[in-house]
Amino acid sequence: MVIHVNHFTCCMHDLISKDPSNRYSQAGTPTVKVTSSYDEGSQAFSLKLSQEVPPTPGQPMKEPMFIPVAVGLVDSTGKDMPLTSIYSDGMVQTLSNDGHPIFTTVLQFKKKEEEFIFKNVPERPVPSLLRGYSAPIRLDSDLTESDLYFLLANDSDEFNRWEAGQILARKLMFSLVADFQQQKTLALNTKFVDGLRAILQSTSLDKEFIAKAITLPGQGEIMDMMSIADPDAVHAVRTFIKKELAFQLKDDLLAAVTSNRSSEAYAFDHDSVARRALKNTCLAYLASLNEPDVTELALNEYKSATNMTEQFAALAALSQNPGQVREDALLDFYNKWQQDYLVVSKWFALQATSDIPGNVVNVQKLLAHPAFDMRNPNKVYSLIGGFCGSPVSFHAKDGSGYKFLGEVVLQLDKINPQVASRMVSAFSRWRRYDETRQALAKAQLEMIISANGLSENVYEIALKSLAA
Repeated sequence: MVIHVNHFTCCMHDLISKDPSNRYSQAGTPTVKVTSSYDEGSQAFSLKLSQEVPPTPGQPMKEPMFIPVAVGLVDSTGKDMPLTSIYSDGMVQTLSNDGHPIFTTVLQFKKKEEEFIFKNVPERPVPSLLRGYSAPIRLDSDLTESDLYFLLANDSDEFNRWEAGQILARKLMFSLVADFQQQKTLALNTKFVDGLRAILQSTSLDKEFIAKAITLPGQGEIMDMMSIADPDAVHAVRTFIKKELAFQLKDDLLAAVTSNRSSEAYAFDHDSVARRALKNTCLAYLASLNEPDVTELALNEYKSATNMTEQFAALAALSQNPGQVREDALLDFYNKWQQDYLVVSKWFALQATSDIPGNVVNVQKLLAHPAFDMRNPNKVYSLIGGFCGSPVSFHAKDGSGYKFLGEVVLQLDKINPQVASRMVSAFSRWRRYDETRQALAKAQLEMIISANGLSENVYEIALKSLAA
């Protein structure tokens, strides 16, 4: 049986008595602002919600969307509060589940502004908002930094626990980027270190969740949130945080690697995937220290791996640091897996996305590698596309990354214009960077569109990027 979107919307309408179809008829991601207050005398906790859907071409005015907001309340001991009743829109809704306590409820947010008042709340709670990522929105809440650290340590909802950590990590990274730009000494917030240590030491949390919770936001994510993207500052700050966390949490990271080793045959089940994810994430942190004992550990993990997944993860850890160990491991891995097309593509991508200094030279050399074929789109995406995904190498301030891509696009255009047009789109956001990088990227776009015999595919994308 084929299921269509209209079947889904009908089910949602039957379930919530609200038509969600305007999610399909109007564009834009809603921003939901949440403010909270607590009245001790009446033991009432209020959440005021307002939504804004940004104007888009052809739709300057938007109707309020139906937004299901899953909410829980966490008390001062870190436990979920039982929810008994909610007052909203002139009505009181009693919450019950056959006599069992309810700890999470879904607020049906339908208007531009609404207030939901929780009754019988004995102390001011910390709200756990949008549990399980109940709606695809941007959330703007009045949660304080202390609230976020509290949720990171205690929230029973793993998504919100992860999200609290990501928000704190982004705040920390932006703060340190400002310090770096002002040439101040960088220092890591001890509360952030302690928060990740508590997660890393937990014996009750799912291992895959732990791996995700201790992973920092990517450089691209941070740059996307900056008015003027600064690849150098973001890279320096993320590298600093990663190394400092590895230094301060070294014993815990080593313990996680050791306790999650397995000599059993490869298995694709949740427990095995989670174990590998945690071990590999911790190994990557440790390898950033570039210390002899850690390098030896990563080499042992590489040599003793019983499957490609773990061997590749160990290779990725080793490849963070330039030197002979890196080169030997990369060559050994290729020799072992050269007959596997997909693995070789991963091998190219690993080197292409590397942040080691001067990586553009390494990528240029890989163009001549016998396993690389400019006529093979997947190889191009792995090597050239991977390189464009490296904020440090592609956006090198000397323009070497832009120059490399400009030359490759012209070569590729003669072989496969469709793939070449996809590669040239890496220049499409050139105005988001500083004036020096803008001038260098613009020069490459102008060089591309002035080339003789250029395909319509590449010309159109390059011209649109130039005019953007």
